[in-house]
Order: sequence, then C-alpha cells, then structure tokens
Amino acid sequence: MNLELKLSPGTDPTPLDDLALRDSALRKNAWRMLPILVLAFMFNYIDRTSVGFAALTMNKDLGLTATEFGWGAGVLFIGYCLFEIPSNLALHRYGARRWLARIMISWGLAAAAAAFVVGPYSFYAARLLLGIAEAGFFPGAAYLLACWFPAHYRTRVLALLSMAVPLSSVIGGPFSVLLLELNGQAGLTGWQWMFLVQGLPACALGVLVLFLLRDRPEQAHWLTAAERGALIVMLNEERRDRPAGSLRAAFTDPRVLMLAVIQFGFVVCSYGVGIWLPQILKGQGLTNLTIGFVSAIPYICATIAMLAWARHVDGGGSKIGNLALACFLTAVGLVGSVVVGSFLPGLIGLALALIGATAARALFWAIPTRFLTGVGAAGGLAFINSIGALGGFVGPFAMGWLRDLTGSFNTGLIGLACLGALSGVLTLSLWLLVKEE
Repeated sequence: MNLELKLSPGTDPTPLDDLALRDSALRKNAWRMLPILVLAFMFNYIDRTSVGFAALTMNKDLGLTATEFGWGAGVLFIGYCLFEIPSNLALHRYGARRWLARIMISWGLAAAAAAFVVGPYSFYAARLLLGIAEAGFFPGAAYLLACWFPAHYRTRVLALLSMAVPLSSVIGGPFSVLLLELNGQAGLTGWQWMFLVQGLPACALGVLVLFLLRDRPEQAHWLTAAERGALIVMLNEERRDRPAGSLRAAFTDPRVLMLAVIQFGFVVCSYGVGIWLPQILKGQGLTNLTIGFVSAIPYICATIAMLAWARHVDGGGSKIGNLALACFLTAVGLVGSVVVGSFLPGLIGLALALIGATAARALFWAIPTRFLTGVGAAGGLAFINSIGALGGFVGPFAMGWLRDLTGSFNTGLIGLACLGALSGVLTLSLWLLVKEE
C-alpha cells in the first residue's frame, strides 16, 4: 500500500518550509489512519459478501431457494439504509472515533451470530441485524478522512480505503472456502465456522480504532505542533463549490440527489455480481476450493486498476468524466460476459465489470466531499450512501429471482448492465451542476 502523499512546490505558492511540514503531516496521517481503516473496511465487506461462499453448502443445509437466498443476502441493506442517516448524525454528535468503534464492535457480533441461523427467517433476521449494526461505517470513515486530508488528495486517500473492497474478495474468497473445509469440527458446519472466524475480528479492530485514532487534526498527538498548524491552515484554505453545510441544504441539493441515484446504479452491479459470483462459477462445474481462488482473479485486477485510475484522477483527470467511464465499463463488461458465452471470455467480462464498479466507488466519493461540510457532510454522505446502498439489496435479490424465473443468470446480468449504463449517463449530466472539480 503506497501511502506517500506529497505536495508539489511547483503548483503551490506556499513557502517550501510549510510545504515540508504539510507533506510530513499528510504522510504521518496516512500511516496512522489508513492501515486500520482499510483493514476494518476489508472485514466489513468480507462479513457482507462471504455469504455467497456460505451458500455453497448453507443453502442445502437450510433448504434455501435462490430467491430466499437472494432476499436474505440483500435484506442486510434494508437495515443499513434505514439506520444510515441516524448513525452518521450520531457520529457527528459523539465523534467519528467513538462511533466508528461502536459500529465495528456491534457488526462483528452480529456477523458471528449468523453462524446460528436455522432456516430462512432466522437467516433474514441475522442479515437485517448485520445491516443495522454496520450502518454508517463507510460514510463515517469518508467523513473522518475528509477532516484530515485536503480535496486534491482525497481521491487517492478514498481509493486506498476503497481498496479494501476488492481485497476483501481476493482474501475472503480463498479464506472462506478453506473455512468451509472445517465442516464437522467441534460439531459445527463449515459455514458456521466461516461466520464466526470472519465476524469476531471486527470487534478487536473497533477497540483499536477507539485508542489509536482521533476526530480532528487539533487532537493529533502523532504530529508536531508545527505540523498540526500547517495542516490546519491547509485544510482551512480549501475552496469548496457552493458548500452545503446544513442537513436541509444537503437533503435538498440536486447534486446530492443525483449522486445518490448514480451510486445506486453501480452498487447494484457490484453486489449483484459479487454475491452471486461463487454460484455463477459453480455452474461451470468448478469445485468449491477452485471457486474460492478463481473468484479472486477479477478482484486482483480490480484492485490494481482502481489504484492506478485514482492516481490518474488525482494527477489532473476529470473526476466526473472518469466516473462516467467507469460506469460504462461496468455495463460493457456485464454485456460481454453474457454475449461471449464461454468460460474464460465470460470471466474476463465479469472482471471488466468489477474493475469499473470498484473504480467507480473510489472516484465517486471525492465528488460529494467537495461541497458537503459539517453536519451537512455527515447527513449528506449518509443519505447518498443509504440510497445507493439499496442497490446492495436490489442486485442480489433481482439476480436470485431472475435465476429462479429463467433458469439462467444471463437475464439478471443484462439488467445490471442497463443500470450501470444509466449511472454513466447521469454522471455525465453532473457537469451541469458541479462546477468545481
């Protein structure tokens, strides 16, 4: 993970001594905050999406149909959406450090509790509880980082945080299928071991967040007094495009509403593919162990591409233009995975789709943090994420329902592609509303 964030004296009128102090402060902040937040976000996604690997054996054990599994996999996001805004308002009131720690400890316990479901209704309840528990984590983390890093480094910082999403599948896939091999140990099935082992680490990470992080630069004991001063001045100098600093301004801002719909589109694609990828690969006759490793390949590609793409955008590329391109790439990849038919080209198509959806996630969050401030940022980011996160319900459920209806995943993949393309079109229209890039 490259955490070297350096200021360029050729493009900044600030004296060289202050530039060195700012550079040092940014570098220390990155090393202090990003490793623990990336690790936490990685477990956040493992706990959300590893249910797709649990389904390789759990569905038969519990007698779940594709529609029931799709509903259970997606119902997490109903709880998530309902509690997203209240959670982030609480974060603004009580402080990001304390509230993020609370979120992580409670979601770790909820994720582990899924090991004890006995049928479809308890499965739904466990997933709903997990969504409620983790509501607010990502927008809360984005809000926290926006307090510590200026706008012209925020794309790269958020890309490093978002790197946890593909990494969760790179690591989580093989890890999950290996845990399935513990079937019968201590009287537990493999999928029960998987939920327990992958859920509880979030609790420990929550404790670390409580003790290692701080809410504002003024509280940063890891910076010298001179570094703190230089960082605070840099953040105060930041220009914003028509800032929305109140809840009412954020919720009625057309930019916020459009961004929520855009995120909904590419999140549908991300979760629709991610949750069902193990089942799609199983349909190709692969063993569970092979599925765990093959499923990691598209996410390895997505991780590398996302970081390179974010670096390009931070170097002067248009955030809006590149976000639109990422959405269109998602749509093209999904259509390609259906049209080509055979295994390897189809896997390449899904990899392109995941590259686009993963890059879109990183590029996306640098846009609203440009004009949302204060309580407007806490509530506005949560509102955007809560509407967008509905895609996490729609994607898995629609894929399962259409799979039962048609006997194939192809119809669902084409439907996802249409929503990805719609996000691309809406993103291009943002140029009419967002003037400062």
